[in-house]
Amino acid sequence: MTATLKQRRLGPLAVSEIGLGCMGMSAFYGTADEDEALATIHRAIELGCTLLDTAEMYGPFTNEELVGRAIAGRRDEVVVATKFGIRFAPTEENPTNRVLDGSRENVRRSIEGSLKRLGTDHVDLYYLHRVDPNTPIEETVGAMGELVAEGKVRHLGLSEAAPETIRRAHRTHPITALQTEYSLWTRDPEAEILPTVRELGIGFVPYSPLGRGFLSGRFKSPDELDPNDFRRHGPRFTGDALQQNLKLVAKVEELAAEKGCTPGQLALAWVLAQGDDVVPIPGTKRRTYLEENLGAAAVELSAEDLARIDAEIPQAAGDRYDRTGMATVNR
Repeated sequence: MTATLKQRRLGPLAVSEIGLGCMGMSAFYGTADEDEALATIHRAIELGCTLLDTAEMYGPFTNEELVGRAIAGRRDEVVVATKFGIRFAPTEENPTNRVLDGSRENVRRSIEGSLKRLGTDHVDLYYLHRVDPNTPIEETVGAMGELVAEGKVRHLGLSEAAPETIRRAHRTHPITALQTEYSLWTRDPEAEILPTVRELGIGFVPYSPLGRGFLSGRFKSPDELDPNDFRRHGPRFTGDALQQNLKLVAKVEELAAEKGCTPGQLALAWVLAQGDDVVPIPGTKRRTYLEENLGAAAVELSAEDLARIDAEIPQAAGDRYDRTGMATVNR
């Protein structure tokens, strides 16, 4: 695969039509291979995949350091997106305790750490990772806006924010992108989130567009995953929900075979077909899967294809996260 990707716009920001989620290179998805991860980022840049997505929480901190090493000497070739707002606050009882912190002080503290780890003087797209219910969104976004004025950040984003929060944030400072889970089996944003961001001219960045890899058909049971892979305990990957979702994936595989593409490519092509303001960021830590994912840009789905997908592929069974995780989204 040698063709480079086309460009899309997130508000005023031009990016590749598919980005690269870097989280799994350092955290949450089992074992990591740093050399392969670096090679994957370099290959992405070669193929015109210029939007790299990371966060201070991934690792924590090590994923930003990895991305920083990968883009050293190539900073001007990429659009770097990172996130803050989930702060580690270990206690004796819970050494991995995390808190949501959108305070002005944490905005300042976080950007300095991210810039240092990424080895750059500015972040192109700076997201609030999760909305802090104890800090007015106006305070958080106001402090983020100061970073834009100072040149440390170029554009602002939110992740998993509710429609009214998005509106309040956008009134405080223009928001360029909203990042939220969206895929063939997670269509919740279509009801209120997508109409809101489109009304305001905000770009939409779906994360987990492959259903955390499940829609690719690469695993059928959590037992196939590494012991430290967080998906092993996800509501969608266990019990009755798993059995329902395996039927959903079988339908994706059937339609992909008819189109002559992989299941993952069909799932990504569907997301891409939802609008030119939609830029998915499938995550991977291997070059082979990166190249397969980027190949989705060449898969064309007709109106008939899209209608059939909508009719035959339902929403997933089970919540996206456990109870604790679900409490942090859409607020």
